[in-house]
Amino acid sequence: MTQWIGAIARGHNGGGCLLKDGEVVFNLEEERLSRIKHDGAPLAAITKMKEYTDKLDYFLIAHTSLLNQSKVAPILDYCRDDAYYGLARKLGLLEVPNSSWAEEDYTAFPSGTKWPSNVIDVGHIHHRLHAASAFYNSGFDTACAVIVDGAGSWTSFGLEEGDREDYWEVETLFDCAYPHKFDTKYKHIATKFVSPLFYHGNFNSGFWSGYGELGINWESEENESHELLARHGCGLVKPYEAITDYCGWQGIEAGKTMGLSPYGKEHKAFPPLFKTLGDVCPDLKFASLDIFSPSYPQTALLQLDHEPYVRMKDETVPPWQMSNRQDAAWRVQNDTQEQVLALIRKAVRLTGQKNVVLAGGYGLNCVANYYYLNELKDEGINLYVEPMSNDCGTAYGAALLWHHYKNPDSKKRDKITNLYSGIQYNHSQTEIKKMTKKFGGEVLDATDKDVIDLILDRNIVSLFQGRSESGPRALGNRSILYDPTDPNGKDHVNTVKHREPFRPFAGTILQDHVHDWFDLRGMDETPFMMYAVECKPGVEDKIPAILHVDKTCRIQTVTKEQNENYYNLIQEFFERTGCPILFNTSFNLGGEPLVETLEDGIKTLASSDIEYMYLPEYGKMITIKND
Repeated sequence: MTQWIGAIARGHNGGGCLLKDGEVVFNLEEERLSRIKHDGAPLAAITKMKEYTDKLDYFLIAHTSLLNQSKVAPILDYCRDDAYYGLARKLGLLEVPNSSWAEEDYTAFPSGTKWPSNVIDVGHIHHRLHAASAFYNSGFDTACAVIVDGAGSWTSFGLEEGDREDYWEVETLFDCAYPHKFDTKYKHIATKFVSPLFYHGNFNSGFWSGYGELGINWESEENESHELLARHGCGLVKPYEAITDYCGWQGIEAGKTMGLSPYGKEHKAFPPLFKTLGDVCPDLKFASLDIFSPSYPQTALLQLDHEPYVRMKDETVPPWQMSNRQDAAWRVQNDTQEQVLALIRKAVRLTGQKNVVLAGGYGLNCVANYYYLNELKDEGINLYVEPMSNDCGTAYGAALLWHHYKNPDSKKRDKITNLYSGIQYNHSQTEIKKMTKKFGGEVLDATDKDVIDLILDRNIVSLFQGRSESGPRALGNRSILYDPTDPNGKDHVNTVKHREPFRPFAGTILQDHVHDWFDLRGMDETPFMMYAVECKPGVEDKIPAILHVDKTCRIQTVTKEQNENYYNLIQEFFERTGCPILFNTSFNLGGEPLVETLEDGIKTLASSDIEYMYLPEYGKMITIKND
């Protein structure tokens, strides 16, 4: 009998995942459908589920708190259902509890509303869901998971009942195994409220599962306790967000700070950001309260106003152009990656595992990920970094965790080989022409050779094919392509995309050639752009458009099996230039989500200086001249 599992992540970077008998039908971020960057409340993703099935066997809701703990959860008028179950109910995906149901068939809430028992709120195990997404994708039989996050699940915690304060998960280490073992070995929770430092080397592991409505103890029987640190202060990610805010961006745009970091250098006005807590967790360091003031769950505040260099401003330029912001970016990149490395080593010591999976928001830091490879090269550690490390990945993790919980005999999952798990769109030639005509464009026959002709003439060509990519990286299905050999390429494409001029671009290389061009530090491939890797000597002058100021590139390797159309296009470029690489960036404009539908792509052409979109599956090129 077919089993359908739907899962959503309801906060920022929300999204939905649908499984059929344990296989991914789709996994999609809400922003791709709503067209609002980082959008939450994945109502559009729930609606998409109805296109594949009339009923869900299970519906999981992921976030950083349970819905019945939230003071701002959206409520439907009259029926008082929460928006997520309410929408799924109205679509017919879930049943409506009635008076004939037995108590075990539904969950009752203080508000008087009821959920059928196949609706499961997993907002209390946010870090475990990150760990599940990474572990099940890694191909490992067993592993330890290192989760580094801005603010994971909320908990009320205190030494005495009357002293409880709001805390959030910030770093967690797990011991992982099939079918659904994710045993907590270390957890750091943090609060913005002044409170006593609490450390316990053998804290009751069942405490965290006690927040769930179902009473499931997600710890295995042998894992009765773990290390717990609860403190007033910041984890590793909130300082990064604070520096991002200092550089003039929103905390959620920390990727820009990562890109800015190699422009900076060490400066005495920015002392080391982390320090030890004496005898407490001596193998780790923690954000200094002298430098950062926590404001959970919001971004922390930088507190170095006594330093003239830090206070320095120039109203005539954006903050990121100033040397003090660049030096701050260097410092926070350097110091946070050192501390995550310490967490990786701690996880290995606590679990005895040599396989390590990394997830949570900091897992998207491709500069740090490359740093770990060098530091760990002699320690026999196998590292897997989850490409869906943002919060949309918790919907994916929730769906897989529940599948293996309900089907403990299901097979071990192979290592993930591609991220093309969005929606498949199929259009007739007539539909394509009609859609294009609406925006004043035309549809022409085209081949790979025609595309490379355009690129060699220094035209930007967008690529639209197949199912969209899960996670934040464009991997050849929703990509903008350009000539990596153009010395002015970075400035040109940044201008067209309305991005800051310092920001680097990625490239995609035929996997057979990667070791001639880049140092992968022991890896055979990097198919998901999770590492900013150094180029080999003599390469930097050949591909200036995609090398950053530090001579690194966030590279994607591709094989014919992974993406045949994209591979063939790069092969054509290689045969004509001797360069097996294409400049690849996400098909969007600055501040917008990655395009999802064909119409999204055509609209982007119509509103920008990009004039070409190649549809290799149809052998067509859409052109919109923007004279």
